Amino acid sequence: MDSLHGTTIVAVKRGGTTAIAGDGQVTGGQSVVLKSNAVKVRRLYEGKVIMGFAGSVSDAFTLAERFEEMLQKYSGNLMRAAVELAQHWRGDKALRQLDAMMIVADKDHLLILSGVGDVIDPDGGTCAIGSGGNFALAAARALIAETELSAREIADKAIRIAGDICVFTNTTITIEEI
Repeated sequence: MDSLHGTTIVAVKRGGTTAIAGDGQVTGGQSVVLKSNAVKVRRLYEGKVIMGFAGSVSDAFTLAERFEEMLQKYSGNLMRAAVELAQHWRGDKALRQLDAMMIVADKDHLLILSGVGDVIDPDGGTCAIGSGGNFALAAARALIAETELSAREIADKAIRIAGDICVFTNTTITIEEI
């Protein structure tokens, strides 16, 4: 069986609040839903950082643990922790093989940490990763442009729209906001 994949994570920054939402689906290969209520969005560093991850489940957990270690090491400085993780990700032979991405945010920053060790500050206050990421991103951008909904409401609606389109995304949603 192929790696365990299948998720959508979307982040929206609006009105001084950032929300990260993720669906709950874990897919084995291209045809089997193995779990429908996985939690792939969580709080870190005394609740001051939120994170969502996509990709191979075990790889994503490994990266999340490493990121949390970096947050501890750099006293919750999100940007510094992200850059240090990226450097380790690129430089460590084992980490380079990990198949995962993360979106991380604190009260000031929203970042994508990519599978090649990049730290990306997305444009427009929104970003998304995972199999349904492009669907959720398009929905979130439209909702930001055309509504006055909150960051949390937009993130929720964007995941639901992606879940209606992407077979690897469901509507069992976890949302954290900061």
